Amino acid sequence: MTTPDRWAKVASDAGLGALFLAAVAIQIFALASSWGGASWIPGALAAVVVCGLALARRRERTWTAVAGLAVAALTIFIGLLPITRLPAEPGPAMALGLAVLTGSAVRALAPVRAAAIAGAGLLMIVVQLAVGPVSAVPAIAAATWLAGVAAGLALRLYDGKARAAADKVRRAERLELARELHDIVAHHLTGMLIQSQAAQVVARRNPEKVSASLVEIEAAGSDAMVAMRRVVELLRDTDDTAPTAPEPEGLDELVQRFGKQHANVRLSSPEGSSDWPPEVTSTVYRIVQEALTNVLRHAPHARSVDVTVDRDAKGVTVEVVDDASPSPARPGHRGGYGLIGMRERVETLGGTLSAGPRASGAGWSVRTTLPIPTREPR
Repeated sequence: MTTPDRWAKVASDAGLGALFLAAVAIQIFALASSWGGASWIPGALAAVVVCGLALARRRERTWTAVAGLAVAALTIFIGLLPITRLPAEPGPAMALGLAVLTGSAVRALAPVRAAAIAGAGLLMIVVQLAVGPVSAVPAIAAATWLAGVAAGLALRLYDGKARAAADKVRRAERLELARELHDIVAHHLTGMLIQSQAAQVVARRNPEKVSASLVEIEAAGSDAMVAMRRVVELLRDTDDTAPTAPEPEGLDELVQRFGKQHANVRLSSPEGSSDWPPEVTSTVYRIVQEALTNVLRHAPHARSVDVTVDRDAKGVTVEVVDDASPSPARPGHRGGYGLIGMRERVETLGGTLSAGPRASGAGWSVRTTLPIPTREPR
């Protein structure tokens, strides 16, 4: 979970907790004013328990909902006993907690479990209407139950669409890598073919040097196997292809195209990087392409963009930063689904990708690290 998502959940739970406290306080005041004495205590205690379960719902959605329904059912049963003479339950505060638990279950649980929990809540309301005293309590409970179910269904539909969109991006990224796999294999096989032809010439002129040529062919074959293992699980099929040459030479043209549409963009990349595997080169290209596209979409007011590609002993680091100030044009989810596909590709290659606001608060940063595979011993 990213830091913004974590803080969003904390803020949501804090707001919900404040709402629960307000509902319990209002319920206590109303019962103390109308019923008097200690009549408010049982309902308030039960409401606090149910609301507490609602705040802990993300840890275990099934059992928190079941426990909340059990507490509500017990409270309703005790309230229906002639000897208790207590206010009707569930009160508004408890009904609010039950609505959150029901909505959470409907949103996230498997259909059968979600339906069972929602049905149990509806059954309690029907029982209260059938055998309980005539009052507004069952109507309030029914309204909150309906609101909880409706909110849960709406969020379930939204989550399903988001997952479908993310899956579509991942499939597109796999499809996009299919042709890259073809290019990588062709690149290595072409080198092996040239080396084998050279070995035939060497065999005729200097037979004692054939061994060295065979070692080079073996090394090329090993490199091809390493590259294939790193991308064989992904597929690709698009027209906008990244370069598969062993140097990031296509970045210059990409940056120049971007500079014609946007602000000043600067590229810093290493020279003499002929040992980069093709799958790393193409991934670097695609990351820069996606990051620049996001700048065009979400930060058109940025004055400058810096693209930095660096190579050290551990691998390749790519960072794209801009200086755009925060604005409504730059939502918290600015990375969008494009970066989901990039993260899929980067993690397949054993790397990491992070995207978010810069530490200074001004601008956005996309940073990726990609390891350069070492040749496997033979």
